[in-house]
Amino acid sequence: MTTDTPARLLQLLSLLQTPREWPGAELAERLGVSRRTVRRDIDRLRELGYPVQATMGADGGYRLVAGKAMPPLVLDDEEAVAIAVGLRAGAGHAVAGVDEASVRALAKLEQVLPSRLRHRVSTLQAATTPLTSGDGASIAPETLTVMASAVAGRERLRFAYRAGDGSQSRRLAEPYRLVSTGRRWYLVAYDLDRDDWRTFRVDRVGEPFGTGTRFAPRELPTGGAAEYLRRSIHRRQETYGFVVAFAAPADVVAPRLPAWLGTPEPAGGRGCVVRGTSGEPLDWLALRLALVGHEFTVREPPELVECVRELAARLTRAAG
Repeated sequence: MTTDTPARLLQLLSLLQTPREWPGAELAERLGVSRRTVRRDIDRLRELGYPVQATMGADGGYRLVAGKAMPPLVLDDEEAVAIAVGLRAGAGHAVAGVDEASVRALAKLEQVLPSRLRHRVSTLQAATTPLTSGDGASIAPETLTVMASAVAGRERLRFAYRAGDGSQSRRLAEPYRLVSTGRRWYLVAYDLDRDDWRTFRVDRVGEPFGTGTRFAPRELPTGGAAEYLRRSIHRRQETYGFVVAFAAPADVVAPRLPAWLGTPEPAGGRGCVVRGTSGEPLDWLALRLALVGHEFTVREPPELVECVRELAARLTRAAG
C-alpha cells in the first residue's frame, strides 16, 4: 500500500497514461487503497489539470484523455512537438537505443496531445524524410504505439501477419514485450491460435488493434524477452562467427558500423578488429563491411573471404 499521497498520485498518473480504461476496483487493487481513496485521488489530478474521464456503469472506469491544453508537464508546445516527432522517427526505424520504453513514452505523449499539436506532429513527419544508418525496414509509428499500449495494458491483440514466404494470416495474441535489435522491431507474444510462444517481425504486421480483452501475463520459457528473441532467431537461421581487421582506429570505425555487428577493439598500430556473430547472408555482410568506408581484411570464416573476393571482382567489372 502506498501511504504517501504524492507518490501514490504519481503512480496513479503513470497507470492512467497507459491508453486504456482502468476500472476503479483494479486501480484500488494496484495502489493498495480503497475505491473511495481512488476517487479522491482522481479529483486531485483533475484539480492539477489532468483530463481524467470517468464512465459510469458496471464496466465503467477512468482514463486519461486529450484535453484542451497539455497537462501540466514541464514541456511547452514546441518541446512536446519536437519530442513526439523525434520519438516517431526513431521508433519507426528501430534506431539502436530507442527501445520499448521510448515507444511507451510516445504512446503516452500522443494520447494527451491536443488535436492542434497532434496535427503539427503528423504534418512535420509527412514533410520530412529521415536519413538513418539502420538497415531495417521502416515501421509506421502508429503500429508501434498500438502494440506498446496492448503490452502495457495487458490487452489481447489482433493483427494481420505476412510470413517470410509471403503467406498471409490473421493472429490473435497476448503481447508480452516489444524488442528492438537495432535493425528491426520484434513482438514477443503468446499466439493463442498456435497455443505457443512466437516472435513476430513488426514490419510484417498490419492493422493491429487491441480487442479490449485483458489477460494475465504468462511466464516466458526463458524468463526474458530479449533472450527468448535471440534464441528464436538462432533456431530459425544458421549463424557463423567472423573476424575482420580494419586499417583504421576503433573510434573511427565504430560510428560507421551497426552495433549489432560487434564493437571494434583496438589492435596493433592504428587499426582495430571486429569479432561478431551473424545469421545474415554472407554477400550482404560483405557489402555491409565495404560500406564502412575503410580498408579491411577478413580473417575468418573462409566463406566470407571468398564472398568478399567475388564482390570485389563484380564491382571491378561494373566499373569497366
